[in-house]
Amino acid sequence: MNKFDLIIDGVKVATADYFDVINPATLEVVGQCPNADNSHLDQAVAAAQRAFGPWSATDDSVRAQKLHGLADAIERNQQELMMLLTMEMGKPLVGLYGIGSGMEVGGSVAWTRATAELTLPLEVIQDNEDAIIEVHRKPLGVVGSIPPWNWPLLIAIWHVMPALRTGNTVVIKPSSLTPLATLRFVEIANGILPPGVLNIVTAERGIGSAMAKHTGISKIVFTGSTPTGKNIMENASGNLKRLTLELGGNDAGIVLPDVDVAEVAPQIFAGAFNNNGQTCAALKRLYAHEDIYEDLCGALADIARSVVTGNGLEEGADLGPLQNKDQLDLVVELAEDARKAGGRFLCGGHLMEGPGYFYPATLVADVSDGVRLVDEEQFGPILPIIKFSDTDDAVRRANNSPFGLGGSVWSKDIQKAKALAMRLECGTAWVNTHSTIQPNAPFGGVKESGFGVEFARDGLTEYTSIQTVKIVKPKA
Repeated sequence: MNKFDLIIDGVKVATADYFDVINPATLEVVGQCPNADNSHLDQAVAAAQRAFGPWSATDDSVRAQKLHGLADAIERNQQELMMLLTMEMGKPLVGLYGIGSGMEVGGSVAWTRATAELTLPLEVIQDNEDAIIEVHRKPLGVVGSIPPWNWPLLIAIWHVMPALRTGNTVVIKPSSLTPLATLRFVEIANGILPPGVLNIVTAERGIGSAMAKHTGISKIVFTGSTPTGKNIMENASGNLKRLTLELGGNDAGIVLPDVDVAEVAPQIFAGAFNNNGQTCAALKRLYAHEDIYEDLCGALADIARSVVTGNGLEEGADLGPLQNKDQLDLVVELAEDARKAGGRFLCGGHLMEGPGYFYPATLVADVSDGVRLVDEEQFGPILPIIKFSDTDDAVRRANNSPFGLGGSVWSKDIQKAKALAMRLECGTAWVNTHSTIQPNAPFGGVKESGFGVEFARDGLTEYTSIQTVKIVKPKA
């Protein structure tokens, strides 16, 4: 049994009560998490405010070295962090196409190192006999991080590292469903960072809203559902705090008739079913041209039937359970609605036996727009396949969504595919791949998928304000 405390100002802080964290594969308790209240949040924010002055004044190269030290520490503790992730989230240690807890921890190391190497150099826009005009990037203050349950450690890293790199201090609140690996990471990190630079509070409810309202927090970075993002935006208006919101998605993929079905099917499957479909930018609607529709359905179904769904701690598991019962119930509900609408289930489609939240990889053909499985974000291991005959119509249907996170086009004709991809109303458009992100390419959404970007230099600037300095030279 893992039992953790809060980390505030570099020390462990116990709470009056704790809540259980369960393994979604077995429904057994695998950890106890401190249940913080608003007084603990106030303590964490105050500690971060005290630490902000010295940390923001620390030399840029020293902050970069600290991040590399954090990357080293994550790497040293990889096995422990992998086990915690699999126990609390359910994803296999290795997983389908290597996308499991090992990839999440390894990605955390890679993103930390990449962020450490980013810089925001001084920009001089005028330097003549009259004046010097400089543009400086300055840290905001205390950043509040609220990551989700689907990639708990990796997305925490996405939030925390650019904040620290730019001289901010942080209070992080992980999901109450998956707090363990993040708690352990913050504990490890506080052996490297000065006290108060990185603090963690956990609670079953209420703390996220309190963070959004807290006047001592200068920015919130949130990854999660669109309704929660809207609530954060409303609560953050009290002190006009900065926001980066990466919200829901219902990503469409459009497959043109010239593809080699055998070649693209595994990549499409990976884009849709990585992390059991519990990825914001996973492929969630597949539009396939009528000429290759049945062939693609068959190829994807063959892959799905070969996939092993099981306990992520057991060798050979490709996909794990859904993380929580609410998500499982939604997948079942959407599947049954598609069945009633005449959807053809190529594989899967029924609950699996056992105590955990298991649902098999499921493909549903012969559905279209207007069916809930197509119109809503399923966030699970079920993919609708929609037939189209006119490419322009497929683009129109792909864009007919309130979401705009990602989208993809699949074709041998790269220039045609690129032109179509750029017509998609989304923050990231892929050609012949989907849901593949990297630390040197900006990532973010449009429409109700949020605003602001993460990663690369553009993501780093989200944690800063601009100060323009004009110096008028005295006349001789």
